[in-house]
Amino acid sequence: MQITLALALGPRLVHEWTAHVPDGATVGDALDQLPWRDSISDEVADSLHLSLWGRAAQADTALREGDRIELTRPLRVDPKVARRERFDSQGKRTAGLFARKRR
Repeated sequence: MQITLALALGPRLVHEWTAHVPDGATVGDALDQLPWRDSISDEVADSLHLSLWGRAAQADTALREGDRIELTRPLRVDPKVARRERFDSQGKRTAGLFARKRR
């Protein structure tokens, strides 16, 4: 079966590999088969999060045909906190659903 591995190393910087793995293969098996570790340091590799199609996964998760394994960096800022800070800096009148006044 064919799977894809996506490695996000930075904003708009994504590397992708495609591989054929045997039926019954796990995420860990696919990661061992692909050369993704050649492009990063061990320190960066240890900090990456593993997911299948955007949902958290473990190395022993079974793969299906066409699965996309994603290795992503941890978030720097909680999205809720970032939105709250952005709203505070913009003010009530320039943010949100009612930013534009009706005429």
